Amino acid sequence: MSKIINIALVDDEALFVEGLSLLLSNVIHINVIKTANSGLEFLDVLEDSPEKGMPDIALVDIQMKPMDGFELVEILKEKHPDLKIIILSSHYKSNVLGYMIKLGVSAFIPKNANKELLVTAIESVNDSGVYFTQTNQEMLMQYMNSKSKTTKLSTNIELSTREIEVVKLICREHTNQEIAGKLFLSKRTVEGHRQRILEKIGAKNTVGIVVYAIANHIHSST
Repeated sequence: MSKIINIALVDDEALFVEGLSLLLSNVIHINVIKTANSGLEFLDVLEDSPEKGMPDIALVDIQMKPMDGFELVEILKEKHPDLKIIILSSHYKSNVLGYMIKLGVSAFIPKNANKELLVTAIESVNDSGVYFTQTNQEMLMQYMNSKSKTTKLSTNIELSTREIEVVKLICREHTNQEIAGKLFLSKRTVEGHRQRILEKIGAKNTVGIVVYAIANHIHSST
């Protein structure tokens, strides 16, 4: 059986949270352990109920009051850097996606997504730290080509052939162990490659590697 993935749901629409909790209750390896109807409430829940454990992933809406999703994500990334975040929002625009990626969000899914896509995103983020749909990638390219972008990505960094192979496999959502198997390397060696890639491109996490790969057309090259 798959490892249980503990998640939190944060949305100011109570019925949406209840409906999503019910939907995910039918997925045996996904467990909703915390819910909140505002960013402030979620921060309190994390502090006040440690006995329930820390979620692996938080699904967060953007448009909430008094604290919106942008501010909440910034605080979560500072206080709980290991918590992975999936944005689940109807505000599905390239500039919003670009900004959330800059903050370190692992996935950006529209609220009208079907159950299969949502479960796939949760599983991928839990396993590899990131999940980008083809639409996400197209939106990122649109964002990075715009004059208003706030994320700077270097395009003149030289990666070795092996590092490029690792980047491609990261973009295909493989774990370090899976990459090690495909490239006939040790897991520790792959971890070393990943760390050097992060240092070279100035990224903080897997999301940054994927964004770099999309910007430099590495993810889609053979």
